[in-house]
Amino acid sequence: MDIALEADQLGKRYGRTWALRDCSLRLPAGRIAALVGPNGAGKSTLLHLAVGLLRPDAGAVRIFGEAPYDNPAVLPEIGFVAQDTPLYRDFTAAELVQLGGRLNKRWDAALARNRLAQLGIPPKLPVGKLSGGQRAQVALALALAKRPRVLLLDEPVASLDPLARREFLQSLMGSVAESETTVLLSSHLLADLERVCDYLIVLNAAQVQLAGAVDDLVASHRQLVGPRHDGGPIGGVNGVVRASHTDRQSTLLVRTDGPVTDPAWTVRDVGLEDVVLAYLADGATQTRHSEWGVPA
Repeated sequence: MDIALEADQLGKRYGRTWALRDCSLRLPAGRIAALVGPNGAGKSTLLHLAVGLLRPDAGAVRIFGEAPYDNPAVLPEIGFVAQDTPLYRDFTAAELVQLGGRLNKRWDAALARNRLAQLGIPPKLPVGKLSGGQRAQVALALALAKRPRVLLLDEPVASLDPLARREFLQSLMGSVAESETTVLLSSHLLADLERVCDYLIVLNAAQVQLAGAVDDLVASHRQLVGPRHDGGPIGGVNGVVRASHTDRQSTLLVRTDGPVTDPAWTVRDVGLEDVVLAYLADGATQTRHSEWGVPA
């Protein structure tokens, strides 16, 4: 199995604060992966390290086995759309396509022009006068015109309205289906991600909390409702991710390693959003307690 992106004990520090620390993950090639986490979790830092814009302070990050900061030869394999979709606002879309051809050895100008024509993007209007959704589509078309093996997207739809988000994601899906590009898409919008992504990475408190194929992760988690839990073992439960209690009852979101057959527990299926929010809440609790120097 080819690994498109690999991080090994990766760390990046700003002053005394670690934006990423001991971050390890392996993203198989061909996946469309969601990168999920709260603000400040290190998502943008991870993506900037992966495209060679930042140098790691610890560990390593590799794209198809090569470190992008130390080996610029791997950069043509990477497409990147930053969070604010930076473009030369005085340039037209047609001029940006032409510029891309001068800056990239492997450049598919026809692909970019065809995509922008299909989307109705005016070729002669400065991109600064386009809508936010149109600018995002221009940035995506330029990234795809590199014919990258890995496409990294840093919350490209965060500021778009629902219709523009849907059009952007549909355009993305159509493009990567044709090219078999590996995609890592950072976003807060879980409903959008659930429709398009088949792999999940949850990043919180500067570390990866969870990673794997979406179907496998959802299938291995359950919600249990039953008598107040004292922390003892439950048959079929590998670990408790999140727990809430009343005087007599506990509600647990758990990782399972087999069927939960104890009749005292009511077992319920969960969705992707339930799993993600449980891991984010757990990581946030650990961070708050560590900041105050008290046990979680």
